[in-house]
Amino acid sequence: MILEVKNLSVTTKDDLGILNDVNLNVKKGEVVVLMGPNGSGKSTLANILMGNPNYKINSGEIVYNNERINDLGSDERARRGMFLSFQYPAEISGVTISNFLRTALSSIKGEKVSIISFKKLLREKMETLKIDEKFAERYLNDGFSGGEKKKTEILQMSVLEPKLCILDETDSGLDVDSLKIVGEGVNKLKNGKRSFLIITHYNRILDYIKPDRVYVMKNGKIAKEGSGKLAFELEREGYKNIG
Repeated sequence: MILEVKNLSVTTKDDLGILNDVNLNVKKGEVVVLMGPNGSGKSTLANILMGNPNYKINSGEIVYNNERINDLGSDERARRGMFLSFQYPAEISGVTISNFLRTALSSIKGEKVSIISFKKLLREKMETLKIDEKFAERYLNDGFSGGEKKKTEILQMSVLEPKLCILDETDSGLDVDSLKIVGEGVNKLKNGKRSFLIITHYNRILDYIKPDRVYVMKNGKIAKEGSGKLAFELEREGYKNIG
């Protein structure tokens, strides 16, 4: 098991309850989808999994790769192989994608990655993902379309090689072509060992990515769990009869 969320209850720093007794797990090599209506707590869970300090764990635990990580900072979680794709990634003018990725990779490895070895690695990853090499010299997300931002995050995942990829509403506001970029990218990164937790409101992304299991969150709780078919049942029937 790569991730186990056990009886997790969370509040804001002002003691406003957000998550209540959440149980969820992701096995090694598995694609798990977390669905639910807006405001149900999905994105909050993603942030908590990555150690966002704006939330407080009142009870329960997060176990990653057999290690309890409740008290680990976001940087330590990233070094252990966790990755979060944000719904709205930041734009950083003046910093190229190439320099950003080399710095991130050096941080995770705990040692400076040489320019020569990094350029070789980046070239290989971009070739696999069918991304033009010139893309790496653009400033990070500066003026990017939704699809280009997602292409950047897929490239990040490929270079950093996380064990667990958490995609938070990565399909939000994307057109069909952009959804295809994300879907194809995730499918290329699946290797039987890397795991994915995909958080979404709709099932459009699932036209391109086949989930092993689906969880449904409602009102800060896991209201239902099922196979990949559950996502399409929700598309027909909505969330009103769940939980």
